[in-house]
Amino acid sequence: MKQTILLLSIILLLFSCNNKKEELRVTEVITQKPSSDKIKVLNFGTFHFGYTPDANKTDFDEEDKAQQKEVREISKMIAEFRPTIICVEGLPENNDELNEAYQEFLKTPLDLSTEKGEISMIAFDVARLNNIEKIYGIDNQMGYNYSIGDYIENTPDIENSIDPETYLQIKNSPFKDNPEFEKRYEKYDNLSLKEKLKLTNEPIYLDYLINTNADKLLYVGIDDGFQGADNAAIFYHRNMKIYSNLNRIKMTKDDRVFILMGAAHTAFLKEFIKRSPKFEMAETLDYLK
Repeated sequence: MKQTILLLSIILLLFSCNNKKEELRVTEVITQKPSSDKIKVLNFGTFHFGYTPDANKTDFDEEDKAQQKEVREISKMIAEFRPTIICVEGLPENNDELNEAYQEFLKTPLDLSTEKGEISMIAFDVARLNNIEKIYGIDNQMGYNYSIGDYIENTPDIENSIDPETYLQIKNSPFKDNPEFEKRYEKYDNLSLKEKLKLTNEPIYLDYLINTNADKLLYVGIDDGFQGADNAAIFYHRNMKIYSNLNRIKMTKDDRVFILMGAAHTAFLKEFIKRSPKFEMAETLDYLK
């Protein structure tokens, strides 16, 4: 009897040890992060610091010393990403002029350059802090009428024949399904620069920018026409060309790419990059703490 009890005890002990080994092995598999050969990208959206033809503008005095101090702090945070390539909202054909301005800034880096808005105020400083020699413009200009829906709604003799209710909901209540975010957004004008940029780079806001700049026009048309869709397609096309310009830049898996664009372009780039076999996005909000 004693031998039977001893044998059962040994079997239970062995079973318990095997289970613990298995639990440890499973834990190791779960906690071990797979390596990636994808190129790391910090896709950073902002409002335009200087003049902008955009419909929505943020009140910001780029010459104010207190504002400039905030910008410097933001640049230091972004510089911790350690980019090797920096891309901005400038036309590729103007890259020589862009980099001449960058080299001028490097001569007196204590004086923040406001010449090119957020490009010279943030991108130049991030490039300096990471000893980057050249900055790339990846923009592409295409004119489109993002006000076509408002024109139709405000013209008595013209009727939106597609879906005016949804169009007006997107226009007037864009955060209807996200009341907590809406409360925070209502305080946008009173936020610090860092808090404004954090809100701007949140997924809810980036989705809103695609809606308000393009997708709301898919609910707009006159008679059997596609006036809204045609204009939305132009904006989609522009951002596709921006992404293609990004891919023209020669890079390796060891590169780290910082992209500074108006946030509507950031929103579209996010959609392209997250499906890409080439790129892997860093979490933008991790660099705004």
